[in-house]
Amino acid sequence: MQRSRKRLARSGRRQCNCLRMDLFAHDKALREQGFFVLAGVDEAGRGPLAGPVVAAAVILPASAVIDGVRDSKKVPAPERELLFARITDAAESYGIGIVEADEIDRTDILQATRSAMMAALNQLTVKPDLVLIDAVRLSALADEQRSIIRGDATSASIAAASIVAKVTRDRLMVRYHEHYPHYGFDRHKGYGTRDHIDRIRQYGPCPIHRMSFDQVRTVPLPFA
Repeated sequence: MQRSRKRLARSGRRQCNCLRMDLFAHDKALREQGFFVLAGVDEAGRGPLAGPVVAAAVILPASAVIDGVRDSKKVPAPERELLFARITDAAESYGIGIVEADEIDRTDILQATRSAMMAALNQLTVKPDLVLIDAVRLSALADEQRSIIRGDATSASIAAASIVAKVTRDRLMVRYHEHYPHYGFDRHKGYGTRDHIDRIRQYGPCPIHRMSFDQVRTVPLPFA
């Protein structure tokens, strides 16, 4: 049994290393095509019922290979924090864009996501040769771009951006919890968990809830 566990652990490490190399190999191949400066762009927070949508743009040096970089959804929170520090320390440049719930309600979540991505890109101090975006196209972007489905599982630059965006948003939701402690934002980060829905039902929505989202708008309220 113990030997089996060791074999599984070794297999898991090999799979992780292979995934890491595939992500960085993808970006290396693009640099070999002449796109020397790559900016990866991704977002966190399109689905939650509360809080902002956050986007990050990250330019990694061609020589950077950061162990553990992968889709942020597959990275445990403590490891994400460590990777955030490694990515931001190593990056040639990075930017973060934040669009709050009231703007999401005024437009829609897709437009808000694009706005956050553009804000992140506008903070870059290095001009990219190619912008790699997870599953979104930016019509307002003058630079050459590629939209990649499941980009955070394909490109190291996008995966790095996904981690920066996720950690930034999680930290914001912990701060919001201090202002609105009834909702448990420090735990579920605004996602539509059963506990979160129950809290909305009990206390009603707060100022950072997305009132345009059906799960918020249609919850029966105690004072209705």
